[in-house]
Amino acid sequence: MSASDEDHRPAGRQQSGPPGAVTSNAEDVPHPRGRYRALAVLALAMMLSMAPWFSASAVIPQLRDDWGLSTGAASLLIIAVQLGFVAGAVISAGFSLADVVPPRRLMLLGTLGAAAANGALVLVEGPGAAVPLRFLTGAFLAAVYPPALKAMSTWFTTGRGMALGVMVGALTLGSALPHLVNGLGGLDWQVVILATSASAVMGGLIAEFVATDGPNPFPSAPFDPRQAGRAWRNQGVRLSSLGYFGHMWELYAMWAWFAAFFADALAAGGDDNVRTGAALATFVVIGAGSVGCWVGGLLGDRWGRTKSTTLAMAISGSCALTIGLLRSGPIALVLVVAVVWGFWVVADSAQFSTIVTEVADQAYVGTAVTLQLAVGFTLTVATIWLVPFLRDQAGWAWAFAVLAPGPFLGILAMQRLARSPIAAEIAGGRG
Repeated sequence: MSASDEDHRPAGRQQSGPPGAVTSNAEDVPHPRGRYRALAVLALAMMLSMAPWFSASAVIPQLRDDWGLSTGAASLLIIAVQLGFVAGAVISAGFSLADVVPPRRLMLLGTLGAAAANGALVLVEGPGAAVPLRFLTGAFLAAVYPPALKAMSTWFTTGRGMALGVMVGALTLGSALPHLVNGLGGLDWQVVILATSASAVMGGLIAEFVATDGPNPFPSAPFDPRQAGRAWRNQGVRLSSLGYFGHMWELYAMWAWFAAFFADALAAGGDDNVRTGAALATFVVIGAGSVGCWVGGLLGDRWGRTKSTTLAMAISGSCALTIGLLRSGPIALVLVVAVVWGFWVVADSAQFSTIVTEVADQAYVGTAVTLQLAVGFTLTVATIWLVPFLRDQAGWAWAFAVLAPGPFLGILAMQRLARSPIAAEIAGGRG
């Protein structure tokens, strides 16, 4: 390595664990052959695996007809998945499952459990039994998302922000899939549920039997229940997590309630096909985030993660403040602003996790990422409940505006991280 290369090595990050362990000294590790094939395969597995997440919320209009579902019960169906994910993530972090069990094996087990819990919805007749099943679906999906990010990181030391951006983009597209299936028209809600369960099983099988591990594994880790607390005491993990929490305050409430908002906008414009139009528009808007994740990853790697996340949160927060005011405006304008929002609202998501993989104890990266996700998803419960409440009390302008403080507070955390010495360890020294 030349002297100039030495000058760009992240400060304070020495090789840990066995030879070949992933560290942020990316210049030391050549690009492994086959890493883009691995990215494509794991991204496909992620997209298919996450389809059950919004399966119930995508068919809420049909469930209102079949079950007499109230707004409060509809909120509970969505919130239950978030709380289930939190419970699963806390258990995983507490037992270091993402660092003890091989990541792709954990993905398979998680998808099988999520598919079973999701599929069982077709056997119940109301929210009383459906809510616990949605909770279990979220709990099992906690065994899919963090291990997938860790598995992908073993292939990418340089360009990791882009790679994890593609992975979260695949998650985003998977979350949008139920809206596409529902928007095809003429399908019973049971078909949507069973299709998303089948998708999850397929994703888990691809992860276990088609995907492969990268040549730069993280160090092996024994079970250590103290690691969750130690991760939070790491300033880089803590500040990146605070940024992530602000991001999550906005993201899932937007994803959960955009279809209802757009249906109201279509109805206000006199559209005769509200249900199909709202479903397809929601697929497009959420799906735009899959491209946003890729762009956010490229910006993070080349420009710096603190800068790219700040840009994304500034744009998405601004959209949250304004889109509710456009509800009765031209539907084309509403859709344009919504696509911009959908693009940027998730463009930063993977960068917070990428920072953790760069600055956390390398033997317990999975635990640190899982802890970040657990707290972030807990926050989503508040806004998923607040949005329909504020819509009923004050209209969509206030309902979506309440999401804006999250990203703006996240910006403050990322700017503080950018000014700290730890920034030298992020994105090859770009911060």
